[in-house]
Amino acid sequence: MPPGPLFHMIAGAPDPVAPFSHAVEQDGWVFITGQMPFSGTANDSPYPDGIEAQTHQVMRNLLRVLEGCALGLSNVLQCRVYLLHFDRDYAAMNAVYASYFAPGRRPARTCVGVSGLARGALIEIDLVARRVAAESPGLPSGPAPAQSPPSSPA
Repeated sequence: MPPGPLFHMIAGAPDPVAPFSHAVEQDGWVFITGQMPFSGTANDSPYPDGIEAQTHQVMRNLLRVLEGCALGLSNVLQCRVYLLHFDRDYAAMNAVYASYFAPGRRPARTCVGVSGLARGALIEIDLVARRVAAESPGLPSGPAPAQSPPSSPA
């Protein structure tokens, strides 16, 4: 039987704004939680101003999580981009986003406008990556400790 999923919490990545892992891995698939444009590791650190700066910061935060899982952008197969002001910010976000992926090696992507994002962010991006069999199985982060949900009073 294959081992269960790995729940990654990456040192140096922004603290989650809700109860979730930075990434979850199973059978070589790595699902990276949507990153916000936090400029530090505290989830109340400020966001940079403007969509270009926020897009760069989100990508830096995603790279930090990928690197913590011993992966890089070349492992990314799919991205989802969420924009607070779609019509206003789409072109500027695309210009920044495109600079992170080589032409001819860009992941599949969906981009949608949303009515709100955590802490007033302009953008959030999540990723799906795939670990190839030849990559090192030794990871700098391990599974989060198993926790039971709180019991409800009888």
